[in-house]
Amino acid sequence: MSEITIDETKLKELLKAAIFELLKEQKEVFSEILTEALEDIGMENAIKEGENTETVSRDQIFKILKRQP
Repeated sequence: MSEITIDETKLKELLKAAIFELLKEQKEVFSEILTEALEDIGMENAIKEGENTETVSRDQIFKILKRQP
């Protein structure tokens, strides 16, 4: 088996081209992955923020929701 050598710059170019092509061909898959990642980050931030706020009862929450149009 023969050995292939490639310089770092050329390897980076090939990887970038491969990733770009993959993103182009699989837009929906990457869109879903990105959406889920952003939702997870948002949820994590909300949980962290909630840890530092006052506790509210279930009844209080439902009263607020009922007032919403």
